[in-house]
Amino acid sequence: MEQVLSHSCGCGHHVERATQILSDEHRVIERVLTALDELTRRPVVESAAHWEKALEFFRNFADKCHHFKEEKVLFPAMEEQGIPADGGPIGMMLMEHEQGRAYVRAMSACIARVQSQDRAAIDSLLGDAKAYIRLLREHIQKEDEILFPMADNVIPPDEHKHLLNSFAEHEAVEMGAQTHERYLEIARQLESAVRS
Repeated sequence: MEQVLSHSCGCGHHVERATQILSDEHRVIERVLTALDELTRRPVVESAAHWEKALEFFRNFADKCHHFKEEKVLFPAMEEQGIPADGGPIGMMLMEHEQGRAYVRAMSACIARVQSQDRAAIDSLLGDAKAYIRLLREHIQKEDEILFPMADNVIPPDEHKHLLNSFAEHEAVEMGAQTHERYLEIARQLESAVRS
């Protein structure tokens, strides 16, 4: 039997399907969305460092790691099995990924102006954060409940092994060693910060 490269998802269980890795990553992303939601209820200037940490998490873990796996590995595998990229659920997910990136860019631009007590920047930051949280929570639900079951139905088990190896290779080569661990630690730090 082909050996699947080990994947550190922080879930502590053996993974057979690529969609399980992505779903496990959704749980981590949801934890940081909850922390970000709590940050929107606090004075922004005093918590700017936590905002920056959350934005780093979304830029790197949620987008460059997680969304990359979907866009460059899972979605093409689904297309090969006859699921169209345009118009259907894949096209919708791609559009929402771009919307999410736009919100993160906008929040990053605002956080840079927050220290000067720029009220418009703070208002924009809070509005963009709330819209981003809503977008990502709905997006994750659609992927978990519609897209991933669809992928599991059309992608053969042997192909899942190949996808898992592609995921591990991406993290090792593109993201660097210990990437998952570093962003899991950031998630823990943010959870701890909003609890205090």
